[in-house]
Amino acid sequence: MPVEVPSDEDVSAAFGKGDPDALRLLYVRFGALVYSLARRSLGGQADAEDVTQQVFVSAWRGRDTFDPERGSLAGWLVTITRNRISDMLRSRQRDDRVLLHMAANVTTEDPAVPSDQVVNRVVVADELARLPEAQRLVMTLAFYSDLTHEQIAEVLQMPLGTVKSHIRRGLQRLRSRLEADRVAY
Repeated sequence: MPVEVPSDEDVSAAFGKGDPDALRLLYVRFGALVYSLARRSLGGQADAEDVTQQVFVSAWRGRDTFDPERGSLAGWLVTITRNRISDMLRSRQRDDRVLLHMAANVTTEDPAVPSDQVVNRVVVADELARLPEAQRLVMTLAFYSDLTHEQIAEVLQMPLGTVKSHIRRGLQRLRSRLEADRVAY
């Protein structure tokens, strides 16, 4: 059974009144537009889905700022979408700068490192790669770049509490995975 797509006027009226069903109507009517703009600009499906979600949450929270006399609901959503895409691209650039900073500070390893240490490092690196991106980035900065929590918060422009939480959860996750693999440290 096909989903009935509401008209722009119906969605705009429901949205303007704060109708509880308006967010669903808004998504049904404009979700494909927002997603396709994000997908074209960002390339990846996951990033496009994240931006799409952020756009509709922002639109709902800021619905009192929508003025139908100043423009269409679609135009307003496209503006929000462009802003969220810009935010995502800035975040990517920040992550790239962090990775370049980390790469510049890499030291060469002593070739006489015992093979069990090499294996342990490979296992830890593999487990780090399985962490969610934000946790992995924070953990990498903390342990490979030897940055303090405050420095990480500054570099990533992230609240200090979030950095600490990422490190704590990352360590817990690494510990449980390493124990499950019976890797002793």
